[in-house]
Amino acid sequence: MDPPRTGNPYQPAIEALESHPEKKFYNVSKLGGAKYDTLPYSIRVLFESSVRNCDGFLVKETDAMNILDWKTKQSHVEVPFCPARVVLQDFTGIPAMVDFAAMREAVRNAGGDPVKVNPACPTDLTVDHSLQIDFSKWPETVLKNQEMEFGRNRERLQFFKWSSKVFENISIIPPETGMAHQVNLEYLSRVVFDVKDLLHPDSVVGTDSHTTMVNGLGILGWGVGGIEAEAVMLGMPLSLPLPHVVGCELTGTPSPLATSIDIVLSITKHLRQADVAGKFVEFFGSGVSQLSVADRTTIANMCPEYGAILSFFPVDNVTLKHLKHAGFDKAKLEVTEAYLKAVKLFRSDESSSREPEYSQVVQVSLGSIIPYVSGPKRSQDRVAVNNMKSDFQACLNEKSGVKGFQIAAEKQNDTVPVQYEGNEYKLSHGCIVIAAVISCTNNCNPSVMLAAGLLAKKAVEAGLAVKPYIRTSLSPGSGMVTHYLSSSGVLPYLSKLGFEVVGYGCSTCVGNTTPLPEAIRNAIKQGEIVACGVLSGTKNFEGRLCDCVRANYLASPPLVVAYAIAGTVRIDFDSEPLGTGFNGKSIYLRDIWPTRQELHTVEEECVISSMFRELKEKMEKGNKRWNLLEAPESTLFPWDLKSTYIRCPSFFDKLAKEAVPPAAVENAHVLLFLGDSVTTDHISPAGSIARSSAAAKYLSSRGLTPREFNSYGARRGNDAVMTRGTFANIKLLNKFIGKPAPKTVHFPSGQTLDVFEAAELYQKEGIPVIILAGKKYGLGSSRDWAAKGPFLLGVKAVLAESYEKVHRSQLIGIGIAPLQFRPGENPATLGLTGREQFSIMFPPDLSPRMTLDVKTSTGKVFSVIALFENSMEITLYKNGGSLNFVARRFL
Repeated sequence: MDPPRTGNPYQPAIEALESHPEKKFYNVSKLGGAKYDTLPYSIRVLFESSVRNCDGFLVKETDAMNILDWKTKQSHVEVPFCPARVVLQDFTGIPAMVDFAAMREAVRNAGGDPVKVNPACPTDLTVDHSLQIDFSKWPETVLKNQEMEFGRNRERLQFFKWSSKVFENISIIPPETGMAHQVNLEYLSRVVFDVKDLLHPDSVVGTDSHTTMVNGLGILGWGVGGIEAEAVMLGMPLSLPLPHVVGCELTGTPSPLATSIDIVLSITKHLRQADVAGKFVEFFGSGVSQLSVADRTTIANMCPEYGAILSFFPVDNVTLKHLKHAGFDKAKLEVTEAYLKAVKLFRSDESSSREPEYSQVVQVSLGSIIPYVSGPKRSQDRVAVNNMKSDFQACLNEKSGVKGFQIAAEKQNDTVPVQYEGNEYKLSHGCIVIAAVISCTNNCNPSVMLAAGLLAKKAVEAGLAVKPYIRTSLSPGSGMVTHYLSSSGVLPYLSKLGFEVVGYGCSTCVGNTTPLPEAIRNAIKQGEIVACGVLSGTKNFEGRLCDCVRANYLASPPLVVAYAIAGTVRIDFDSEPLGTGFNGKSIYLRDIWPTRQELHTVEEECVISSMFRELKEKMEKGNKRWNLLEAPESTLFPWDLKSTYIRCPSFFDKLAKEAVPPAAVENAHVLLFLGDSVTTDHISPAGSIARSSAAAKYLSSRGLTPREFNSYGARRGNDAVMTRGTFANIKLLNKFIGKPAPKTVHFPSGQTLDVFEAAELYQKEGIPVIILAGKKYGLGSSRDWAAKGPFLLGVKAVLAESYEKVHRSQLIGIGIAPLQFRPGENPATLGLTGREQFSIMFPPDLSPRMTLDVKTSTGKVFSVIALFENSMEITLYKNGGSLNFVARRFL
């Protein structure tokens, strides 16, 4: 039973706006006094949330006082945060809703009322986040791809439709509308909530790392794992260390050639160097007003790539102007402005206005920024475009690693002839075979998308073309991008260069690109060519786009088009032409690059107001296929045992009114012995399902052909697939194996097996397993199944040198103990081979960061730190994870 709540002691602090006396709000500015005035804007939002939600149980008065005392308490205390809403995307939304359905089942089986199981926090789920490209050539593009998506995902869509009917407080955004980040920004964002005439700041957490895009609108929000999001949906606050806030001062005016992507990459470099991991970033300074809301959201969207929790742009006059164009009516804008000014959440450019105090300040001059790309393997490795040719040459020479490919000098100029569509081409190191303008980074920013379109127009008019074997595609985040590219007249020119609109959602970035032509693949492999992909996204890990494309570069949309025309990254745009145009004329990039004035004119005339008006109409109408889709209306979901998409997971099988504390880990074998920087993509792949994988074997046994496998992302509602997909990444480097492969050793038998097969054998034998890892375990996204998968494999604990914060929380949330080697110690210094068996005891009085002893079968004893940060995390762990803890409250 929950203890009784004491009520909100701040209730008397509610006041009314002078111009709108019917509108009430908590006057946190007056409550906080002089301390409040020095707080960063983002911390003021946390303070308001703690005041409004103070109930003496989940949020205490001391929590609000700790936030107000941020200057001295930052990083020293944990504070609760109750977001105003939750946004789910389909990849992580489907397992969340499957868990809700399973929770209803478990509550019924335990004697409770399943109807009580509903989200307590307003939740929106957008169906269009992922997109598998089947057709990339006109006319078989958008409609055909959407038809294929609807067909292969029909079971998922029916489940979503059922969810929208039976669960309270959840809204499903139908397919063919747009991806989560885009719809969240353009349609779902309130900026200021008005609930029963009580005003408060909009805030959000989403099951995607790029939820931070909304920070550009002055909305506090960031990405969390699906497990945390489910707890928030059920009324639990997030617990976070009161963060350091890095003030990023922007000054100057951007160069005419610098796009927002260049600005992003420059800021990314500065903030990485400043070590903002696990911190809030807040932008201020005269340069902020030089950036449109579209620029700001693009910068905020890349926030996970430089490691911050969020990147906050407080609301100012630029924001209000954007909201007016976005369709906010006059009365709503008036209330929004008046409220934000009353609680001092409105940023002013006036020289007399006082800037908040920050933990540290990073200065960035916008005027010094020149065009960049990032790669060839990591988003933080920035390369100036004018150095691209020489940098790629250096990568060929460099030893294999995060940048190098170690190609022998005598082979660096090798070419491989290949016949394709009746013509002969020559592939060489640096040749581009994938060029994609994709959804997650740029579509909120019309200027960069229009720049790509205008550049394409000038290129076509000059007589330039793209080689036909290059897999080009344009997959926007929403139909609004297609609308403004079409209305501005540039879409036909993009199409003529091969950049057809293939649909709306993540595609190339998560490995869902159309397969390369067989002849091209064979030529690349035959010549051991370092082929390249160029994309306007945020993820460029090696092997992510395609297993034979080793170098991947992130670039702005117009540069993606430019490189596609050039056909290689080994080009100096200043001195070498993109190609030959009409009459044999050499065409240089400077000849077709659009000016800032051209972009501004087209954007004003074709984009802003019309795009939001059309989106609103589309959201209200839905689409015919979704509207006609039938789904059950039963309180409990009628599980289809034959389904390979939707399956009732086993997380709640042991749900009871009283929790059973986790048992000691005794004589556990090591399932995997991993190194540093193991990402959640390594743990839980989101892309295609390899034909030789355990998941493929399972799907084949259910009568599916490889063409029907779809992707891990689409099958996140089926724990049988996802458990088999855990640690199935082809780039997984397990020290037991010695080369990249999703394999491990089952020590009792000595067999080398798929990770799932080995784990299955251990479970049948009743042997627990653990994981040994190095530094930064759990980097990246795809977070929920990166914890759920290991749990279902039987993993009881992870021993690592350090963790990515969110993944550590996810492990606790599912019931896996995150243990950390003591400073200066690791498996090597301790002389561990990973072939030992390990025993770990958890005392009843387990406390945050307690030291525990680990005993091995060889007699070695060493100590680790139980990486629980607060008593709530220990409570969740002892309750079998946050999902069981919350579900138990319905009994």
